Amino acid sequence: MKYESALQKSIRKWLDQLMEMAELLGLLVIGIATALAMGYLVWKMAHSDGVTLTDLLLMFLYLEVFAMVGQYLKAGQLPVRFPLYIAMVSIARDLILRAGGNTELHLVASAGAIVLLAVGVLLLRYGQYRYPNNRPGERDDSA
Repeated sequence: MKYESALQKSIRKWLDQLMEMAELLGLLVIGIATALAMGYLVWKMAHSDGVTLTDLLLMFLYLEVFAMVGQYLKAGQLPVRFPLYIAMVSIARDLILRAGGNTELHLVASAGAIVLLAVGVLLLRYGQYRYPNNRPGERDDSA
């Protein structure tokens, strides 16, 4: 839109602000919900017999969500790696939760999924290192 009228510019600016407010509201809801879930998990661990590995992995997932929200607030973009890390930990947690009921096929498929996600992270990091999309002297954390 090379030639925009003043009305179009003001509408575009208003819509941009509205979208930014919606993003911030969504991040606030995600942050509060994650904090509440983590608080409940800590309360549950304090009132139980002990802490299990699945509890720790779930806490790690919550921390990754906090890191994603923080990164998005700081940089205005979300690295693709964060959801991949969350997916890997989620699959590992699922394997541990179903320890006795896993079939061989489920174990192999889950392990293969974790390996594929890890390879994906390595490829993203290699691509970021090999083909940076930033100006000299600037870090690139987008991948």
